[in-house]
Amino acid sequence: MTDFDAIVIGAGNAGLTAATALQRGGARTLLLERHNIPGGCATSFVRGEFEFEVALHQLSGMGTKKNPFIMRKIFTDLGIMNELNIVEERELYRLVMPSTKDSEHEIDITLPANVKALKKTLIAHFPDESDNIEAYLTLCEKLSLECFMTLPRAQKMADQSVLESTCPHYIQYGLMPAKDVLDEFFSNQDLKAVIAAYWCYIGLPPKDIPFCDMAVMLYAYAAFKPSHVQGGSQAISSALLESFLSAGGKVLFNTGAAQIITENENVKAVKTEHGDIFSCDHVISNTSPQHTFNELLDIPTPKQAADDMKSRRLGTSAFVLYLGLDCNPDELGITAASNFIIDDRDEEVAFETMKSINDPTHTMLTCYNHDDPSFAPPGKTALSLLCLQYSPAWEDLPVEQYAQAKYDFADKLIDHAERVFPNIRKNIEEVEVATPLTMMRYLNTPGGAIYGFQQNTQDAVMFRERIDAISGLHMAGCWNGMGGFQPTYMVGESTARAVLKKIKNRKVSPNNITQESSHA
Repeated sequence: MTDFDAIVIGAGNAGLTAATALQRGGARTLLLERHNIPGGCATSFVRGEFEFEVALHQLSGMGTKKNPFIMRKIFTDLGIMNELNIVEERELYRLVMPSTKDSEHEIDITLPANVKALKKTLIAHFPDESDNIEAYLTLCEKLSLECFMTLPRAQKMADQSVLESTCPHYIQYGLMPAKDVLDEFFSNQDLKAVIAAYWCYIGLPPKDIPFCDMAVMLYAYAAFKPSHVQGGSQAISSALLESFLSAGGKVLFNTGAAQIITENENVKAVKTEHGDIFSCDHVISNTSPQHTFNELLDIPTPKQAADDMKSRRLGTSAFVLYLGLDCNPDELGITAASNFIIDDRDEEVAFETMKSINDPTHTMLTCYNHDDPSFAPPGKTALSLLCLQYSPAWEDLPVEQYAQAKYDFADKLIDHAERVFPNIRKNIEEVEVATPLTMMRYLNTPGGAIYGFQQNTQDAVMFRERIDAISGLHMAGCWNGMGGFQPTYMVGESTARAVLKKIKNRKVSPNNITQESSHA
């Protein structure tokens, strides 16, 4: 008998979710985590009076009590929904763009987290595009519903006729570049920039993003509300761990996996960095495929995995300032939790800037205590100020120049934000700086990638098969689909369901019944 039915490597979002679902589903599960706390990106840290959220800016998929969405079901099934206090945000985001030679007026617009109000707001600011706005938002709604409701069934059936009859909007628009769809519907460049702002979270310009991803982000946030959780994402991670342990699961912190042991290309055990060996039938890896297949596996990288990785490109990392200020959000002029400050309507310019350590052109500012004062001490403000960046420019820096470059860029980021929110710098009480190299060390991901591989059309699930070269080895997390919190929770849960099915099928197979009878 094996020590465990399944071993999960890494207690990030997907790993925690998978481990909890497995254990609650009846599988004997071991969770290994090299850090001393659970969560990966879904954690927090304390500086002075402030507890800073590491990575979550807007949690999607929760819906409301009256109109629940998929994450409420998943969290309920995992036994944690009643342990979480959900904070609904009132706005999608505020976006500020300065005037340019091509656009005489500054754009300062706040989009409400409500489909009808969103439509009304956009039309009020861009009345000449009213019919186009109506048509575009209707397309986003229909396409989103297809992606949520009928596309998974069509994919499972692998039937082209079912896909064509149930997903007509996905067939026509889903995999088109988002930029092409925006150009088809709108002529106003400012409107395109406003409605496509969420590309700043994804890290690729609209020309490289499948339209279905952008449409679903906009519609799902508007229809089902962006949210936070009191206590930050750490509260979700802690609740998942408690549910896992309560169900009888075993976790080892400060214990990284050192080797995945196989026999005839079947998973047999996992060796920890401390030398302990635990046998198992299944391994779910929440770490990158590069680390899993090139470093952990006890045999050469399987060709299927090598070919898959060679055909992809690393996704973006980020430069983040965690700021604790000794003033209220109102004193800074903050009127929304999520804010985009954009210099250039041309996303290609911004994308090229992300590859360098030049002055930032697209800045994101999140105020965690705008919608819930409990996110910061009374009379104070907790901010995350960031821009997405790719790691090579930081990796190429001489070691002796790194510290100065980090603080110089932090100053540039504050300067950029202060054009809209003055007096940030003079009110700083606590500050922590994270670069792509920080992400590399903390997340143990190549290039400090926060979403795994680039989130482009070619890497869509529609075109990628799961790597199954090693029986019993399963990948979960952002490297196996879309990045972000909701997608990684969902892939962890779906991977666990697939593994549970294999475990149960094996236990009821005729051979196993015979073997168990002979040992009785």
